[in-house]
Amino acid sequence: MNPGLQVGQVQVSYGRRKVVRDLSLPPLLPGTLTALIGPNGAGKSTLLRAVAGLEKMHGSVVLGGSELTRMSVAERARLITYMPQNLPPGLALSVMESVMAALRVSPLDGVPLSENACLEEAFKALQRIGIGHLADSLLNGLSGGQRQLVSLAQLIARRPHVMLLDEPTSALDLNYQLKVMECVRSLAREHQLIAVVVLHDINLAARYADNLAVLRDGQLFAFGAAEATLSPALFAEVYGVQARVERCSRDSLQVLVDGAIC
Repeated sequence: MNPGLQVGQVQVSYGRRKVVRDLSLPPLLPGTLTALIGPNGAGKSTLLRAVAGLEKMHGSVVLGGSELTRMSVAERARLITYMPQNLPPGLALSVMESVMAALRVSPLDGVPLSENACLEEAFKALQRIGIGHLADSLLNGLSGGQRQLVSLAQLIARRPHVMLLDEPTSALDLNYQLKVMECVRSLAREHQLIAVVVLHDINLAARYADNLAVLRDGQLFAFGAAEATLSPALFAEVYGVQARVERCSRDSLQVLVDGAIC
């Protein structure tokens, strides 16, 4: 039995417009981080929502041999957590209360925690991404970036089998962008989770992801490690830009965009 996540021939349409078109991915294995990249309108967020069970779709989503599309919403939510790009307005709850509420709705391994254990797990999740100091703050008084971090802490506390994150760094400063990506990658490694992240920052994706899934026009254009996948030809064809893929003085892969192709 393949323990990974298998996405096969997924199709999502809005009316007559096909947003995701018969898209399949190679198996995504436990302990790995996959970044979905591609231009606006490529179908990245729609694919993520389809895997999470939030879009009507045709196709197959299999986790560890179990077909997720046949599960109830509650069963699927115990296995997969999803963080949207646009978060709802903050509520009059404290940050700590919101993380504890997420744990009560979906407890670790399906076993309800005692109040003290729930408090401890919630605080550990906040500390993990460096926002323990916000524990007593109210959600409705936080900035968009801070609420994004709290939403991530709610997902982290639940330790799902699969974490789906739609642009988790979009509202964050450079410091927290790095902290969040370090956190997601280390969680995948430590707990053998499968992490799938939509990113627009290709350098961030190249630095932290084990594999890149490049989408174009609702289809998979390329898949693999950053070094083997990113090339000037890919950027010209997928993004319509002239770009170089080079290594910096610290041997990190860097994408340098020189201009748009007219």
